[in-house]
Amino acid sequence: NAPFAMLAAVIDPAFTWGDDRRPHTPWDETVIYELHVKGFTRRHPGLPKGMRGTYAGLGSDEAIGHLQDLGVTAVELMPVHHHAYDRHLVERHLSNYWGYNTSAFFAPDIRYSASGKVAEFKTMVKALHSAGIEVILDVVYNHTAEGNHLGPTLSFKGNDNAEYYRLQGDNPRYYMDYTGCGNTLNMRNPNVLQLIMDSLRYWVNEMHVDGFRFDRAAALARELHEVDRLGAFFDILRQDPVLSQVKLIAEPWDLGEGGYQVGNFPNGWAEWNDRYRDTMRAYWKGDGGLIGDFARRLTGSSDLYGRSGRRPYASINYITSHDGFTLNDLVSDNDKHNEANR
Repeated sequence: NAPFAMLAAVIDPAFTWGDDRRPHTPWDETVIYELHVKGFTRRHPGLPKGMRGTYAGLGSDEAIGHLQDLGVTAVELMPVHHHAYDRHLVERHLSNYWGYNTSAFFAPDIRYSASGKVAEFKTMVKALHSAGIEVILDVVYNHTAEGNHLGPTLSFKGNDNAEYYRLQGDNPRYYMDYTGCGNTLNMRNPNVLQLIMDSLRYWVNEMHVDGFRFDRAAALARELHEVDRLGAFFDILRQDPVLSQVKLIAEPWDLGEGGYQVGNFPNGWAEWNDRYRDTMRAYWKGDGGLIGDFARRLTGSSDLYGRSGRRPYASINYITSHDGFTLNDLVSDNDKHNEANR
């Protein structure tokens, strides 16, 4: 499989950052725009074709000007770690366009690069920073692209399957699947924790990103079985002199038992607040009896965050995201209509 296997590459990390500075936008002034690097720039009429769908395109004056016109202070990039396609999608002749099936936690996906060089990503970050826009990465450390027992062996399975993944105790051929993607990384293992922390520090120190949104973050807090807000993952992040200074956002749920953890993450974390999303949509649709809940969501959801002393900015008040309604469907239809790649 040599023509298709992923290979490690040593790169030249040299880059002239000059006077690049992180914007450090306060939480209560942060306006986040979630986007897909390829999709956002793919059909931009102001970009040359060679720049469309790339980091270079996102770092262009045309793309940045559009974000500034919207009042955006931070872009949240859907996964840019190199990813593979899920087995069940390949069998149906589909692709994992969103990228939530990563396999290389240190490598920006070359499919979004016009030049094929890591420096292109750094140039994009530098350009966004110069415009006062932060860069937040959507990261997927809860599982990998190796999938379940029927999935490919790309790296971790071959190195030490039992060390990197949660296996079923009574039948270790099979994986514990809290993620719905076939496997779950083993957060009880110190080497796995080190891998994740090294990856996060790399993106902060070498790539100058400003924060992370953790996909299915509840899975990262499972040590024995239950979600533990006092778990090792949170402790290490809180004590790390680099990572404790950047924006940390949780998707506060997974697919396992007790996985819905909205309002339960530790101090220092913000959370995607789906209660805000659902209440706003119901109110716009004209559902009755929502004035009280509408007021709570609009003023920071103190019922979710206030009891532990967290401030209103712990709530990421979002309306739409990649895996929900489009903004048009949100206020127009009872059912989603983004069926193209399901």
